Amino acid sequence: MHGITSDTARIQSGSSESGMFAPVKMSRKPKIAFESTAFSLILRPSAALISPSPVQETAATTITSASAGIEESGMSMSRISEPAVSAKAATNTLFATTGTARPKKSGSRGAGLTLKAAADAAGKPIYLELSSVNPLLILPGALAERREALAGELVGSCLMGTGQFCTSPSLVVLFAGDETETFLDEMRQRLDVTPPTPLLSRAVARSLTSAVSELRGAGAEVVTGGGAIEGPGYRHANTLLRVSGARFLAEPHQLQTEAFGNVSLAVVVRDEEEALAVLAQLEGNLTGCIYSDTRGSDDALYARLEPPLRQRVGRLLNDKMPTGVAVSPAMNHGGPYPSTGHPGFTAVGIPAALRRFGALYSYDNVRPSRLPPLVRDENPGGRAWRLVDGAWTRSDVTLNG
Repeated sequence: MHGITSDTARIQSGSSESGMFAPVKMSRKPKIAFESTAFSLILRPSAALISPSPVQETAATTITSASAGIEESGMSMSRISEPAVSAKAATNTLFATTGTARPKKSGSRGAGLTLKAAADAAGKPIYLELSSVNPLLILPGALAERREALAGELVGSCLMGTGQFCTSPSLVVLFAGDETETFLDEMRQRLDVTPPTPLLSRAVARSLTSAVSELRGAGAEVVTGGGAIEGPGYRHANTLLRVSGARFLAEPHQLQTEAFGNVSLAVVVRDEEEALAVLAQLEGNLTGCIYSDTRGSDDALYARLEPPLRQRVGRLLNDKMPTGVAVSPAMNHGGPYPSTGHPGFTAVGIPAALRRFGALYSYDNVRPSRLPPLVRDENPGGRAWRLVDGAWTRSDVTLNG
């Protein structure tokens, strides 16, 4: 259900060997196909599209340069369905371009909501990836079983890309006790001996400092780090904050401020009931993870905590850090608001990620000679995979009776 059949899509039937752009066709029913403009742009070296993020401090220039490069390459702006944009440029440039069809954006919540307002005003759909703290729960049995290994895993995940992965686990829920105190100290030691790596830009550094300030203002205590440091580029000390479950419940919104960078917040809950209360206050996230004892001592606790977490995340993980995102059909890189603008799409995984940029076209009683080649009874070249009556096939369609 993810095909291209229109001449305007400029995809030849012979390119359907993989089945990626196959049409949907049903015999003895209206013939249906998807037209999609989901494709990669190959521009001349002088042109560049830059992924949207706080890095784009000269967004309008970027948009102008990219647009010029596209035109220079001979491509029409009307064929672009996934432009790289920033919020500031979008309201002035992006949606004023009538050919921009179905934009996609990845970045901060504020910038995304600005884009959404511009898209709504223009009457166009938009796919937004906004903000996510990616809660990670470590149950008591898991700490008792493999505390030191978990400390290494978590620090490695939190510092990957200086914490600038959209799936970085920046909110960690732990249960109060001696094992947790030892675990937090082991995290501190690992963070202290790991040299901080550069942040993407001055804007990211400023935003990170502001987020830490907001978290501290809501009651978070600094375990280590906490501020900007000197060095080449823009750097921030590897930072671990902590807060009690009770304090989190007093300021749940402010303590879910996304700190985009090498900062993590540990929420230490008193017991199972307080953990459930914390989960009930979580906003939507891309990922949620639970680490539990492999021998089963945490199973009863897991059974209570998993359902509320499952409702609030796009991808649920067990005993695995969320920073890795496999490009596979089963992947969901999406989630409830505010992690994305809508929980019904994924930004990673084929074919689901491509469907964001497809339009549903139906052909009802249209004469065979007038149909696009890929939805006629005869399969052009016999190479394209087509969905006929619920089954993928390369065969021609034959009517029985």
